[in-house]
Amino acid sequence: MTLTYILIAVVVVIIIWVIAAYNGFVTLTNRVNEAWSDIDVQLKRRYDLIPNLVETVKGYAAHEAGTLEKVTEMRTRAMNATTPEGKADAENMLSGALKSLFAVSENYPNLKANENFVALQNELSDTENKIQAARRFYNGVVMELNTRLQSFPSNLIGKSFGFTSRDFFQLAADQQAAKEPVKVQF
Repeated sequence: MTLTYILIAVVVVIIIWVIAAYNGFVTLTNRVNEAWSDIDVQLKRRYDLIPNLVETVKGYAAHEAGTLEKVTEMRTRAMNATTPEGKADAENMLSGALKSLFAVSENYPNLKANENFVALQNELSDTENKIQAARRFYNGVVMELNTRLQSFPSNLIGKSFGFTSRDFFQLAADQQAAKEPVKVQF
């Protein structure tokens, strides 16, 4: 009789642990999805600012068409990327193109003094900070999910119910190139 109660207690504890582990994975998966959504919101905000910035620069730097086209092309590529890795690569290229655009603006004092340009530049800078914060939050939640999927015994539950690891949202593979200033040639 005592053995029966012990076995029932062990089975109940195992069932409770499985339920808690499953619910933990559901929570982490939802947090990863929420964090990715936060990144998407900030990136959309960035994409919406870029055409206004390009139009403002066009009026002052008409002969810089190549730089403006590159920014527009990189924006389109970034908007069409779907995976975190693809999105990160496209965003890095877009950041480089924007750096080139701001470097070009240095040659036009009237443009630098333009209220619209300054406001757009400040708004874009604020958006970049928000994207960085959203990336940190996303990567933190992804790390937590991936760690639980790789740790014993929670990995047994995660794999049994089909939970999968996620990719980090990182800088380009060539970290050093991403940190170097953009070279602008006229």
